[in-house]
Amino acid sequence: MMTNMPYSDSGEEMRKPVTKAEAINADEAEPCTPNLNLLMRFGQTETEQFAAVFKALGNPVRLKMIDLISQGRICSCDIERYFDLTQPTISHHLKVLRDAGVVQAEARGVWVFYELNPSTLMALEDLLRMTTRAKR
Repeated sequence: MMTNMPYSDSGEEMRKPVTKAEAINADEAEPCTPNLNLLMRFGQTETEQFAAVFKALGNPVRLKMIDLISQGRICSCDIERYFDLTQPTISHHLKVLRDAGVVQAEARGVWVFYELNPSTLMALEDLLRMTTRAKR
């Protein structure tokens, strides 16, 4: 039996999209009550900073770099050994992490050592803790 219903990737029948006329049916509509207790807890600057951190962490190579750096202060030359990438590409990824405030760098002669930035990690931890406390 053929139907016009679309199917999801798992083969389950998907719901038909609701038409505007169906959505306006007053008998079934539940009234919306504004929640006046909601607060915008982040300013524009904080929002942009968190977005930069999440964007920096959204790359698999950079996540692996964070894993290495989280084990202690590490030289960029040691980081390079773990990746099949060119030195400029490694430097680019480390710069993204630095610019987002995820890591700190200290130059010692020709070597650059990296470590996690604790203040950024604590702010990220606070953000995640705050958002997971939301009522379910």
